[in-house]
Order: sequence, then structure tokens, then C-alpha cells
Amino acid sequence: MFFSPFSPETVDVSPVQQMVSHTGGPVAADLAVVHNHHWKSTHLDALAHWSTDGQVYPGRPREQVVTPVGITHASTAAFAAGIAPRGVLLDLAVEGPLPPGYAVTSHDFEQAEKRQGAQVGSGDALVVRLGWTGRAPHDPPSPGISMDAVRWMHRRGVAIVAPDRGDAHPPLNPAEPSPLHGVALGRMAMPLIDVPQLDDLAVLCARLKRYSFLLTVAPPRIHGLTGVPVNPIAMF
Repeated sequence: MFFSPFSPETVDVSPVQQMVSHTGGPVAADLAVVHNHHWKSTHLDALAHWSTDGQVYPGRPREQVVTPVGITHASTAAFAAGIAPRGVLLDLAVEGPLPPGYAVTSHDFEQAEKRQGAQVGSGDALVVRLGWTGRAPHDPPSPGISMDAVRWMHRRGVAIVAPDRGDAHPPLNPAEPSPLHGVALGRMAMPLIDVPQLDDLAVLCARLKRYSFLLTVAPPRIHGLTGVPVNPIAMF
């Protein structure tokens, strides 16, 4: 019989801390504590994850939404029925990872569309590869999505966005510190799939010469969460 300590001991090592329980019989069980917004874990941000000017979309006071017993509005439960849009990959890292501090703009998106022969349309999931999968967010300073790029997503009617690196750290523009979280998620209600692993997808898209696919995401039906780990799947 044993009850293990949580392992690993620090959340910096892994988004999941696990305690295993075994009483000596045929059944083993465990308890997992999950960091829902860890940079090593692909996760879905709920609209309640980010409040802008003290408000959660579409304008509810943060103190009414974020409570000690969970989120009362705009949690990940809103997506429990599943997400299944057309996905379009725009690979901005064909020649290697974007440089530290690079600001991704609408021009980058449109150049990728021309290069790939793909176009992002209304209702699509925009999947963006900057080439920074697996890198820590603060070392070195990272590239990120600019406000210009967010405005482009709004004009195109993008329904959900999934970049391997979203907002830059440190901010590209201190006056606009979080275009993706603060504006796209917090103001435009555009769900965000944070830090997906896109390298394998980019290789497959290049081999098939096809950059659109069915993107499926099925978050667990848990109420009151600000975010949840997910496993997005691209189907061709």
C-alpha cells in the first residue's frame, strides 16, 4: 500500500503534478493537479481567462465572474459540445523560427497565403506557426502576434486562433501589451488554442501541398474553468 507524493514537485517542470494511490489490490488510482495555462501544455483559453479593463466579455464585471469556487460565466464549458471548423495553417517559419521580438503582421499572413495557395475565410480556425514550439516564453524575448494581425483576423472573420506563440514576451508595444489575449480573446470573443505543437503539421501540409483541414477539439465537460488542456487534431 502506498500514497506517493506529488511528482514532479514543481509546476515549472510539467503542467501536471500527479499523486498515485495503490492499496495493494488490483486497482490503482491517481490524483492529478493540472496547470491549465502552462507553456508546455496545449490548452484552450476560455473567454473568462482574460479580463480587459476589469470586464469579461461581453462586459460583465470581473468580480462577478471570477470567484473562489470557479468561473460563473464564459468558462470552457461553453465549448463542451466540441469545436470542428475548417482549419488553415499559415506557416511563417518555413525558413526557420521567427527572430526574437518579431512582430507578426497582416502582411506576413497574406504573404503566407500567396506562398501556400491557401486563403483564410469567415468561420475558419487560423493556425499560425512561428517556429517557437517548446521554447520558454521569456528566454529569449519571443516573437508575437501584433495588433495589426488581430485586426486582420477580425476583418477575415476568423472564429478561433491557434498560434504556437501568441503574445510576445516582453510586449511588442507597451501601449498594446496583449493583442491576442486582451483584444482577440477579451474583446472579440475569439477563442484561443494556446501553444499547439505545429511542427509535424507543417511538415505534412508541405508534403501534401495542402494547408486546409478539419480541425477537431473536444474539451472535457468541466464547468467553471478558465482553461483546459486539449489535444487538437487536424484531419485531411
